[in-house]
Amino acid sequence: MKIGFIGLGRMGAGMARNLLGSGHQLAVYNRTREKTEALAREGARVADSPVEAARGSEATFTMLADDHAVSEVVFGRDGLASIPDPAPVHISSSTISIAFARRLAEEHGRRGQPFITACVFGRPEAAENKKLVVVAAGEPETVDRCYPLFDAIGRAAFVAGPAPWHANVFKLCGNFMIASLLETFGEGFAATRKAGLDHHRFLDVMNELFQSPVYRNYGATIADQKFEPAGFALKLGLKDVRQVLELALELGAPMPIASLVRDHLVSAMSHGQEAQDWSSVSKVLARSAGLDDEATAKTASA
Repeated sequence: MKIGFIGLGRMGAGMARNLLGSGHQLAVYNRTREKTEALAREGARVADSPVEAARGSEATFTMLADDHAVSEVVFGRDGLASIPDPAPVHISSSTISIAFARRLAEEHGRRGQPFITACVFGRPEAAENKKLVVVAAGEPETVDRCYPLFDAIGRAAFVAGPAPWHANVFKLCGNFMIASLLETFGEGFAATRKAGLDHHRFLDVMNELFQSPVYRNYGATIADQKFEPAGFALKLGLKDVRQVLELALELGAPMPIASLVRDHLVSAMSHGQEAQDWSSVSKVLARSAGLDDEATAKTASA
């Protein structure tokens, strides 16, 4: 298939590379053009605008940081919304708010442009190694047509429902569960260390108990204090948890743990951790337990 891809951050670059490696013809656009160079060497065509990346394609992915970034690419100058018929399927893989996902569906529908959501779970390493979990939603026939693309970027794909925003609900609630895991690891490690015990050994026990790659990978990141470079920046994690709470308010579904996690992420932001991995929220729990950053670093390097 002829594919456009917009947004070549750490996640997007891996997804785009796997699409290219699966034999699809790829046109890429990124606001910072330097990020397109590696894919250009591998055979991708570099576009000068979002509309140029999408023109002539059968589907175009957007993988961007937030509502504002997606809005600029879709509704801004030379944006996807300006593509004349026949327009490609817009596949939104960005983690965006439910309200904005609905707006995208409405605006694309008004223009007669096909639109689905295909959110992904996984860190940059999973994106590079084709191990993402894809959650799609939208008009069933359009979703079915895009399944070969999901196979190219991930190890499993699920359909959340017939409206594009349904996948965004799964994505936000899933990210909330990961954030809750980070919170509980932070608390458990802080208590273990205050007891004078080896938190790496505690991690070994938890890995045997849960046998989950999510526990194993995030647990090791926290235990070793390897928060840079960020696989997922803490400021983006805070954005997602805020969106979860907006959803909870709309649905009338209380999420008290999400409120706690949000407050701890805000505390981490106030300590200058916005560019660190969101697992660095564990440092908030360490500080609350009287384990300052210096002591944390010494423990990690011991």
